[in-house]
Amino acid sequence: MVSIKAMILAAGLGTRLRPLTNVVSKPMVQMAGRPCMEYAVRLLARYGIKDIIVNLHYKPELIKAHFGDGSKFGVNISYSYEKELLGTAGGFKRVQSFFGSDPALIISGDALTDINLDKFLAFHLENKGIATLALKRVADPTQYGVVIREGNRIIRFQEKPKKEEAISNLANTGIYLFDPAIFDHIPADTFYDFGKQVFPELLAKKEAMAGYVMQDYWCDVGDLNVYKEAHYDMLTGVVQVELPGKRFEGNIWLGQRVSISPHTKLVGPALIGDNVVIEDGACIYGPVVIGSNTTIGRKAVIKRGILWDNVTISAAAELADSVIAYDCTIPSNVLLQNEILDKSLVQAACKAATYKEVAATQEN
Repeated sequence: MVSIKAMILAAGLGTRLRPLTNVVSKPMVQMAGRPCMEYAVRLLARYGIKDIIVNLHYKPELIKAHFGDGSKFGVNISYSYEKELLGTAGGFKRVQSFFGSDPALIISGDALTDINLDKFLAFHLENKGIATLALKRVADPTQYGVVIREGNRIIRFQEKPKKEEAISNLANTGIYLFDPAIFDHIPADTFYDFGKQVFPELLAKKEAMAGYVMQDYWCDVGDLNVYKEAHYDMLTGVVQVELPGKRFEGNIWLGQRVSISPHTKLVGPALIGDNVVIEDGACIYGPVVIGSNTTIGRKAVIKRGILWDNVTISAAAELADSVIAYDCTIPSNVLLQNEILDKSLVQAACKAATYKEVAATQEN
């Protein structure tokens, strides 16, 4: 029986997810009531991978506070703090002593996937390469490293090509299995990147790299539009993940101590966290996520929205296609559409927004 230890890459800044990553690091961005990285931890635990190391850099205390030693998730988590970023491969090299003589699994803390890790490992062992990359066909290859294979073997690698220059639509997902010999190809104490340096150098050295084309779900939660789409995939079952709360008819998930007025209209899919209050006349049209300790006021309307924890939507406010981060209060009667707000942005956004009272006056 082959045992595996895993590394979750969680040191990135997540600049394309601002303003959400002004509040938390990218792996801690809320996804359907849980930090994005928690889905990776739960995936590893489901496949019996217990020993995990996580590299940290930006807002490391938030990750450590949430995951601790991993015991509440049934795993053992240790951490590698990088004062200066070392790159994907450099961070991996830094924790070489964590891994033994068995294959090492790398997975991103800011991607969402339900990859079958048993099949991935079997493929890696069968192909006997120094590295196996999990690949996924994508519509737009310009955001990823892409590869060409002969049989199962990778023969060309191209990092984030221009659309007209892309050699393939088989994208590198950032999920890897490595033979221990991989460490011989990564210098110590140096910023080093898998896609830009390690993989092209392995090909130049004629090292065997295999490409596993996964049929499972994978999404790099790299920008705000993808962030919203990934939520909708979670709520509609496109990706197989365990969502918090108890599921009811109509694709409604409810947490504990939820108070919903009988005079509320609730159309799923919707995930509602713990200690949520939804008052008379509110209308909620999914896909919607409502975080814990949140209040939806009288006659408020939410359409296709994502609310983090401790949010107040005041009476008769209306939100559509918007994301509201922690600890925000949206005032009464405001109309917001396609907004991504943290606490620092709410006042300015609401000042610039349309209000129902103003709209009504103009109509008369």
